[in-house]
Amino acid sequence: MIRIVLADDEDLIRGALAALLGLEDDIEVVGQASDGRTAVELARAHRPDLAVLDLEMPGWDGLAAAKQLSENPGIPSVLVTRHARPGVLKRALGDGVRGFVPKTTPASRLAEILRDVHAGKRYVDPEIAASALTATSCPLTDRELELLRYAHDGGTINAIAGQAHLAQGTVRNYLSSAMTKLGVETRYEAARRAWEEGWF
Repeated sequence: MIRIVLADDEDLIRGALAALLGLEDDIEVVGQASDGRTAVELARAHRPDLAVLDLEMPGWDGLAAAKQLSENPGIPSVLVTRHARPGVLKRALGDGVRGFVPKTTPASRLAEILRDVHAGKRYVDPEIAASALTATSCPLTDRELELLRYAHDGGTINAIAGQAHLAQGTVRNYLSSAMTKLGVETRYEAARRAWEEGWF
């Protein structure tokens, strides 16, 4: 029996996936969570064979949870996502993720992937893998990336300036430059894009 902890912040999707996987003779969902931190707590309590994690969740996302699980207690993870950027895939594989699948994957196929991962194999969706091989290089400077990292954490201009030890006007200039390079209108969009590409 393959025992799994399942995490997705969308209740309907999580419940449906748990029900579908529960129909498999050799898979048992032993815990469900709506965020990464709870998934880690459940995994440490139940010691499942695998964790199936949504990439995008509030608080700890799937990547953060997978990294925690790979380090302690050594539970492999499979990430599911609607949108997968090449950098996220690279970061995921570096953090011990054993599978990377789109949310469009049928439950029966996901069950096969879980069996393979449980047997020690890796699985990366072919389209995600192909996009990773054709990824573009980062057009941003180190300082722009640093400030976008703070913006990604939800920091205000004032807070970012304090963290980076820069004047607020200087922060605005760097963020504006990054937004222009990435063709987006807000610092949050720029931060999201940089995170999705795996630039920080």
